[in-house]
Parts: sequence; C-alpha cells; structure tokens
Amino acid sequence: MDSVRGHSGIHMLLAAEQQAQEIISSARNLKTSRLKQAKDEEEREAAAYRAALEEDYRRNVSEASGSSGGNVKRLEEETRIKIQRLQDAFSSCRADVVGMLLKHVTTV
Repeated sequence: MDSVRGHSGIHMLLAAEQQAQEIISSARNLKTSRLKQAKDEEEREAAAYRAALEEDYRRNVSEASGSSGGNVKRLEEETRIKIQRLQDAFSSCRADVVGMLLKHVTTV
C-alpha cells in the first residue's frame, strides 16, 4: 500500500508541477501580449504626435511664406529710405569735402 500511496503522491506532484507550468506559461503569454499591446499603443501615440507637429510646422511655414511678400515690400521701402538719407547726406557734405580736398592739394 505504501508503494501505491508513493506513486499516487508522485502523480499528484507531477500533476501539480504541470499545472504550475501551465499557469506560468499562461502568465508569460499574457505578459507578452500586454507588452505588445503597450508597444502598439505607444507607436500610435507617437505617430499622432509626430503628425500634429508636422501639421503645426507646415502651418507655420505657410503663414511665414504667405506674408513674405509683405516683408519684401517693407524691406524694399526701408532700403529706399536709407539710400535716400545717404544721398541727402552726401549732397549736403559734397561741396565742403571738395573744397577741403582742393585746399589741401593746392597748399604746399
């Protein structure tokens, strides 16, 4: 009888070990599927964030390039005013500078 109990005990241990292995395998599979699900979700979120940033960038570029015509006109006007000021300054000092140069050239 002891041998029957011994075999029965061994069979119970083997069955318990196999059941434990099945539980562990099931837990590993569940963990793997959860990790894959988390990775997929992260990739979707990253793609959505990237798309939002790209859209924001495109909008900013289109706004900046749309107003570049106005910027060009404003810069051209500023440049024209600065050139006019330089020409006025040149005209007002021209006679004095020519006189000073003639004086220094003719004075020995």
